[in-house]
Amino acid sequence: MKIQQIRNATIVVEYAGYKFLVDPFLAEKGAYPAFPNSIREDQNPVVDLPVSIESLLNNLDAVILTHLHLDHYDEVAKKVIPKEIKVFVQNQEDADIVQKDGFTNVEVLQEDTAFNGIRLIKTPGEHGRGEILKMAGLVCGVVFKHSSEKTLYVAGDTVWYEAIHEVLNTYKPDVIVVNGGDNQFLQMGSLVMGKDDIYEVSKAAPNAKIISVHMEAVNHWTLSRGELKRFVDEKGISDNVFVPEDGESYTI
Repeated sequence: MKIQQIRNATIVVEYAGYKFLVDPFLAEKGAYPAFPNSIREDQNPVVDLPVSIESLLNNLDAVILTHLHLDHYDEVAKKVIPKEIKVFVQNQEDADIVQKDGFTNVEVLQEDTAFNGIRLIKTPGEHGRGEILKMAGLVCGVVFKHSSEKTLYVAGDTVWYEAIHEVLNTYKPDVIVVNGGDNQFLQMGSLVMGKDDIYEVSKAAPNAKIISVHMEAVNHWTLSRGELKRFVDEKGISDNVFVPEDGESYTI
């Protein structure tokens, strides 16, 4: 498989001969207002796309939307992605919205979804802890399985909690993509994984390669790439935890 970090949670996954675009956030730098009640006031996204939109769409087979927040599915994505392409979503509510946006081939992920011989397994997530969950709403992750590939787990916008441990125990992924920017507002705590959450993932899956994305791209990030790299060095897990720059890719 090949995994390319694009920006924020947007990644390209090439798996068993097919190309997936996950959580497309495609606008130009500064196109949207800053998220309120955050530690910085920069307009979003706070960085440029590292590649052209044309390259993302070239030979694209499917899109996966783990949820529909702006920084995972934006107005530019709605406009430029071909309306006939396969789009996987977490539930019927999201499917209805995406269909209203004009997409004609939308499918709700299940625990055993099939796509051209690839098994796609919807996994749970919690977009924060406590009161913030009511505001953040539902999210999902997805496990990719195929006889010719290692097992991939894209965790989505979730913090570490018991259900993530259960996913790791059940599917034993070889590669794990976590959203690790420790994004948060000024109150109510983390919305996605921070460094301690990532450390828990590494302890639960010590043989897996972990790729941390969703970093330094929207104005409420709090964990920098540099800080995470120092942390994994200190914990002795830098051989298994990767912190890509935007545009960087891994073939595994």
